[in-house]
Amino acid sequence: MLRVFLTLITVIWLSSISLFLPAAEPTASDDLQDKPPAKRIIALSPHGVEMLFAIGAGDSIVATTDYADFPAAAKNIPSIGGYYGIQIERVIELNPDLVLVWQSGNKMEDINQLRDLGFTVVNSDPKSLADVATDIELLGKLTGHSVKAKQVADDYRQQLADITLQNQTKPAVKVFYQLWSTPLMTVAKGSWIQNLIEVCHGENVFYDAASEYPQISIENVLLTGAEVILQSQDEGNILGINWSDWPELPAVKNQHIYQFDADLLHRATPRAIQGVNAVCGALDKVRK
Repeated sequence: MLRVFLTLITVIWLSSISLFLPAAEPTASDDLQDKPPAKRIIALSPHGVEMLFAIGAGDSIVATTDYADFPAAAKNIPSIGGYYGIQIERVIELNPDLVLVWQSGNKMEDINQLRDLGFTVVNSDPKSLADVATDIELLGKLTGHSVKAKQVADDYRQQLADITLQNQTKPAVKVFYQLWSTPLMTVAKGSWIQNLIEVCHGENVFYDAASEYPQISIENVLLTGAEVILQSQDEGNILGINWSDWPELPAVKNQHIYQFDADLLHRATPRAIQGVNAVCGALDKVRK
């Protein structure tokens, strides 16, 4: 519960201030890709660690960040930071030839300091499902694993295209995504989860909210007529609201409330395909 809540708050806060701060650089450039393959990598995001392992570069990771726990081998790599910041002195000690940062999840001051210290800094911050494949291929070029990375990216793209094609002619379903219960929060346009909802031909009932992660009230939800409620499996989220108290909502009346592994829904990795399939499966139950 604490893990998901802290990650949520961090992403929302960093997303809000990123509008006023210079972007981390680079995400990709010819001069970087001309360098020798990176052999000592610090990956400062769970999704970055997962991508590196997916392309066969996991053995090159010398440090990670909190919650970088997939695959299992990632748990054996030292963590040098988290939502609260990065231990810059540890980065200096480890002397990496590549630091993979996450602009939406790392402190901008840490990113800029790493760059100022002369480290090669690359930002992986996928905003769409398509971006996942793009970042995978970039990491392949930077680590000398281009062949494997292309295989992983191509397979991911094909699966995503197939799922999208299968769902776009299905009847739309009105979706409420419960991001957190206390305070009650959801997602809107521009959020990562919105990508998954759209692929499954769902209609996010809070799509037009003023922010990507708006705080709302139960009364707001009742007015939407949502046909399905999607939640992460975290106990604090599920137990925070007893939806059976509001049977007037179609999702409650028809028992269409579904829980999912938060990592599959919230992480921009090849496993996001599993998250998409899970969401689409839930919406199909509503359509029956």
